[in-house]
Amino acid sequence: HASGWGSLEGTGLVAGNMATSGNKRKKSGDKYSVLLPTYNERENLPLIVWLLVRCFRDSGYNYEIIVIDDGSPDGTLEVAQQLQKIYGSDKILLRPRAQKLGLGTAYVHGMQHATGNFIIIMDADLSHHPKFIPEFIRKQKEGSYDIVSGTRYSGNGGVYGWDLKRKLISRGANFITQVLLRPGASDLTGSFRLYRKDVLQKLVERCVSKGYVFQMEMIVRARQLNFTIGEVPISFVDRVYGESKLGGNEIVSFLKGLLTLFATT
Repeated sequence: HASGWGSLEGTGLVAGNMATSGNKRKKSGDKYSVLLPTYNERENLPLIVWLLVRCFRDSGYNYEIIVIDDGSPDGTLEVAQQLQKIYGSDKILLRPRAQKLGLGTAYVHGMQHATGNFIIIMDADLSHHPKFIPEFIRKQKEGSYDIVSGTRYSGNGGVYGWDLKRKLISRGANFITQVLLRPGASDLTGSFRLYRKDVLQKLVERCVSKGYVFQMEMIVRARQLNFTIGEVPISFVDRVYGESKLGGNEIVSFLKGLLTLFATT
């Protein structure tokens, strides 16, 4: 596999429009740290990183990509090391952990190493397309928001590749949450967001849940602390490679977490 990355470079895909983007390189003093928690994503990682690099180069924003691999047995970390050689260790930071410790702690871990004043969280499995990031940044600047959240449930947002059961579970979870918590955001379980770094730090300190509920709790806590939330419609595409990580036990833990949040907020 490793020899394949060199060929990406050779096509000029990696180099991109460096000449043209150089003059619009520094749009502002802001820097965006993308946190990519990975577990068995060796097929997806080269693609998502290439899309991210292209997106930031074309839009001229300053960035870094922090890969937090939780001891993937499939060699994700080795692939990440190859990518680091291609794009440079200033752009691709590897912050691996020995075993699978979960999403919430992955963000805490990644944030400790982030040098940006804004943090973008997204999935590494290609369900979130980096093309929406410039829209997130525009939205943030427009309303000086603390958080910008990608939403599948308003405007022209949507979900692709899910069967009816998955759609019903997601819609149902979102509906129950809206009724119980009135969070003032339309998509609570999505994990494609932009945060001010200091805001994310405050939220993570207060969050108690793990897994699927974590994203939802972040928004609920943000509301309690009067942080402002903007939304950008996104299309969510189900995993291209690998197995979806949402199982029956996660649905149960989601409902438990939701009731706990309802009881404590």
